[in-house]
Amino acid sequence: MKSFRYAHPDSMDAAVHLLNVGGDRARPIAGGIDLLDEMKEYIISPETVVNLKTIPGLNRLEVRRDGLTIGPLVTLAEIAADQRLQDRYAALSGAALSVGTPQIQHVGTVGGNLCQRPRCWYYRDEDIICLKKGGDRCYAVAGDNRYHAIFGGGPSYIVHPSDMAPALMAHGASVTIAGPKGRRTVPLDEFFVLPAQNVLRENILTPGEIVASIHVPAPPPGARSVYIKQRGRESFDWALASAAVLLHLERGQVSHAAVVMGGVAPKPWRAVAAEKALVGKHWSPDLAAAAAAAAVKDAEPMPDNGYKVPLARETVRLALLEAAGETNVQ
Repeated sequence: MKSFRYAHPDSMDAAVHLLNVGGDRARPIAGGIDLLDEMKEYIISPETVVNLKTIPGLNRLEVRRDGLTIGPLVTLAEIAADQRLQDRYAALSGAALSVGTPQIQHVGTVGGNLCQRPRCWYYRDEDIICLKKGGDRCYAVAGDNRYHAIFGGGPSYIVHPSDMAPALMAHGASVTIAGPKGRRTVPLDEFFVLPAQNVLRENILTPGEIVASIHVPAPPPGARSVYIKQRGRESFDWALASAAVLLHLERGQVSHAAVVMGGVAPKPWRAVAAEKALVGKHWSPDLAAAAAAAAVKDAEPMPDNGYKVPLARETVRLALLEAAGETNVQ
């Protein structure tokens, strides 16, 4: 790791100024898990690191009747343990609890989880200059691509590593971004970008911009949400496939459905076809199976990751069954 300047701003405006002046040579730090990994691996070597923990209020979680406001420095452990979230926002609690180890959950933040960089082994190798680092190729195309994208790939085939993002998207979250031109709020669906839009980035943040807060509307009364994650090992690991579902049933019919998959695309992948297959239909386990099949209908697996198609399909099916309150999920 190369030496760097460590700045301690006391306001969001001061942090934005430092990051804007520093440009590509400045980075914000919250929990620091991903940033320090990148710095130790010489993926990036910022000249200035801006500590966001000295800004008052960024670690505040507000629970109101009309929804949530989550500060970017709220830890994953706080989300997982907050009893107020475990009923109406169960997918958020489940996603936070699925991240890493308890030690990581107590340090990692919601904002950091949304903004973390890819875990692709080609990207993380300091000696490989892939597309994500300004090179001329995605080495996964002709290399080992067992953990790569089955949706939305090209020219890079990374998968987005966030667990919180699918759960927040299923809940209709938006993010407020602070930057040199002021503040703007965008739906989380529009926060992430595909490699075809910007191969060097996974989100719309530009130099000088910071996630200032995350807003989650209250779900419809009686709606249930769930997050299910499939991984290669039970402990610390990223998703091979995951699914966040928010489901609302009225008189046996699906009145609202949100289905977002993780671990399968360069951004959290909204399963629009699955949602359309559900809404307005009479609920049944067969409907869950049909919607899950629709969710993966357009998958384009690579040579080594075809297993992700049935894995993602089954993960969506199980998440739908659990969200519908089915007691014998199998």
